[in-house]
Amino acid sequence: MTDFPEAPVYERLARLGKALSAPVRLRLLDLLDQGECTVEELAQRGGFPLKNTSSHLQQLRAAGLVATRREGTRIHYSLRDHGVSGFLGRFQEFAEERMPDLRQEIQDHLGHEGSVEAVTHDELDGMVERGEVLLVDLRSAAEYEEGHLPGAVSVPSRELADRWDELPWDTTIVAYCQGPYCVVSPRAVRLLREAGRSARSLRGGYVDWKRRRGASAD
Repeated sequence: MTDFPEAPVYERLARLGKALSAPVRLRLLDLLDQGECTVEELAQRGGFPLKNTSSHLQQLRAAGLVATRREGTRIHYSLRDHGVSGFLGRFQEFAEERMPDLRQEIQDHLGHEGSVEAVTHDELDGMVERGEVLLVDLRSAAEYEEGHLPGAVSVPSRELADRWDELPWDTTIVAYCQGPYCVVSPRAVRLLREAGRSARSLRGGYVDWKRRRGASAD
């Protein structure tokens, strides 16, 4: 026990920092920001071992970041409330503002299409209003069913190369995937452009759109 009067308060604050100190737990929170999932679904979507996923979720729950509900023998996990989603968005933005090496890592990770030419949310609103964009959701069909941007069509990334003919040639395609660090949409944009299509990715993906929508509703 640290010896100063306010130590118990800071020790409890530090529990939140500890819960956020593992990259796997931060990734799990971003996945849960899309919607409710079972342990098995989270392990599959994140590419994590099932046992480790369960252990990390318990730590997030103990910190008040994650809630559960039981349906038969299955336990479903979700963010505790929208406040957690808003906090995660602000946390990531703050980290990017203060850490140049993080900004560089994100740029290297996403590539040119993801970090430089991505469509902002304000820009997307204007494009939708003018009717000059087709939104393409590159996530799985199950993720699309759980929630998606209004008017978006589902074209899972693995099916994209086989479904070129479904996409119009005279409309700009704005593609999006899971979250702010997902590389699927930048890669898809590159393939679409190589095929002669006008295409851009959506900055922040579905998770960032959902966070902004929730913030505007508060």
